[in-house]
Amino acid sequence: MNSSASPARTRNALAGLPPVAANAVIAAERALQARRPDEAERQLIAAMSLAPEHPEVLHMLGNAQSMRGQVGEAIATLQKATQQRPDDPLILNSLGIALGKGSQADDAIAALRRACALDPQLAGAWFNIALLHAGLAEYELAAAALRRVLAVSPDHHNAKAMLADMLREGGQTDEAVTTYRTILAQQPLSGMSWWGLANIKNQPMTGADIDAIRTALNNPRTGDHDRIAMLFALGHALESNKRYAEAFSALQEANARARERKPAWSSAGQSALVDAMLSTFARPAIVDSDFGSEAIFVVSLPRSGSTLTEQILASHPQVEGASELNDLWFVIAEESQRRRQPVAQWAAQMDRPGWRRLGERYLERTARWRAQRPRFTNKMPTNWQFAGIALAMLPGARVIACRRDPLETCFGCYRQMLNGNEYTHTFADLAAYWRDFDRAARHWQASDPQRVRVQVYEELVADPEPQTRALLDFCGLDFDPACLRFYENERRVRTPSATQVREPLRSDTARTAKYGALLDPLRTALGLPAFVTAPV
Repeated sequence: MNSSASPARTRNALAGLPPVAANAVIAAERALQARRPDEAERQLIAAMSLAPEHPEVLHMLGNAQSMRGQVGEAIATLQKATQQRPDDPLILNSLGIALGKGSQADDAIAALRRACALDPQLAGAWFNIALLHAGLAEYELAAAALRRVLAVSPDHHNAKAMLADMLREGGQTDEAVTTYRTILAQQPLSGMSWWGLANIKNQPMTGADIDAIRTALNNPRTGDHDRIAMLFALGHALESNKRYAEAFSALQEANARARERKPAWSSAGQSALVDAMLSTFARPAIVDSDFGSEAIFVVSLPRSGSTLTEQILASHPQVEGASELNDLWFVIAEESQRRRQPVAQWAAQMDRPGWRRLGERYLERTARWRAQRPRFTNKMPTNWQFAGIALAMLPGARVIACRRDPLETCFGCYRQMLNGNEYTHTFADLAAYWRDFDRAARHWQASDPQRVRVQVYEELVADPEPQTRALLDFCGLDFDPACLRFYENERRVRTPSATQVREPLRSDTARTAKYGALLDPLRTALGLPAFVTAPV
């Protein structure tokens, strides 16, 4: 954003604008810094009436569109701005952000690296590069970009927290805790550091942490994003201290604030997409090829045992655990852009050579995950809605749909800060999303049982060896005892379950009963009976 612009850059950016329009752009920028895109667009009305093609007007408009979730419009607007000012690093940074949101990661990184080449001191662009590389599971490149952030801006607490996250994901729990605590000693308003601590399950937060978070929440200098992260962390800390009513209140506020910052979730739109996918792939597929047998998709809602399932598979000597890869969605997005059609439209028209082409593209994008082992997992949760596409592209692939008790699953999502999963902020949206997943998973398994397995978390925990053997057999893998000792696997795990899958299985992970009737609105949304206290 332009908050890092120098006075000289601001003067140059506004050059050629009448005073009224220049003041409107400045006001729009302030509104964007406060994350109020609607106000920013209202401020821009005057500027757009006087200078609709001015690059800085387009820059602010593109930022507002991007913030509102109008990604395609934002990209087009910012590209028009860069055509006039191809060497403006802040416009390139904004374009990179929008391209990243539009699943155009390669183009996004190119725009951001161009911004950094023009202005190596632009910490925000380096940080955005780190976020993109981390999303692509390119950890060394992400860490290198974070080091560039800190070289330019030594007090950038989000960069420090992200490096600590990488320690936690790599199993270096004690080092991660020390790093988070060091950051907080210097910058107690670092929400992401509090959230990082909250995700280290084997080191619960203390009463002193609760007091410190509440002090930070009362500080007027705490930013909106940090405040949301702190509220989620506070909910976890209070739960660890068995203060469930207070924990639930903190989670309610966290989700309400998170929902205000993002475009409204459309349950109807999500259901329409699922309808289209199930209709397109209504009939059982005829499988006459093992092309794509390298690929194993682990799909689910978050908090459903998918990380555990992947950890078991990744403990097999033939399987690389690649975690949450965006590559399936990138291939789908590329085809949508090429055809200028939504996925629901072109998927119904695709022929077999076309599916083969997309499958080859997916394997090309994921080749690095087969450098050491012949098969690999992709645990991106949202791939459940595209299981039909994945199997059409890769007829030899396997899909494992992980499911858990719906109340535990939905509340597990509600209590997590799951960026990019906007359905998690209300019970109504969570229940609707669960129902869509439930009917899709049932459809995929019923129509294609040879290639789709439903893995039930509770059954895996209750009877691990038979379930593990069945899971491996479904994937065409010989049994290996290492899969029962999955907790010894030192691979990187990029989910909130990173510490849990490094411990033996436990049967006491259910938490909803502890919240009692507080969760009755969620039970109602899911069509479940109200909470009943067990007799003493």
